[in-house]
Amino acid sequence: MKREVLGAKIHNARVTQLNIEYEGSCAIDHDLLDQAGILPYERVHIYNVMNGERFDTYAIPGKRGSGLIGLNGAAARLAVKGDRVIIVTYVQLDEDDPPHKALVVVLDEHNRPVKQLAHRIGRKP
Repeated sequence: MKREVLGAKIHNARVTQLNIEYEGSCAIDHDLLDQAGILPYERVHIYNVMNGERFDTYAIPGKRGSGLIGLNGAAARLAVKGDRVIIVTYVQLDEDDPPHKALVVVLDEHNRPVKQLAHRIGRKP
């Protein structure tokens, strides 16, 4: 049986840019993608803490060290600059798969990492 579990999470990100004319996606500082283990063009789910909107799109790498969290295309209508969002990915595991480590990066108000956690998910050996 497959189970869908947390793959990665960027917590407490602040939206810094909106571009409705872009074709779609969420631009994320490439350093943050690396720290969370999110791949460019990977599907991401975005939860807007400020208004309750929940939507999914894909991540594109933004300028390293910029703190960029940019919502593009239709997603740009679901937030305003400064909104706090949670960005997550999920992975599918078989019950017999080795344990998985879900990476969580917690950000400050300037989208700088203040804490990184790894949660072990899976069967105990």
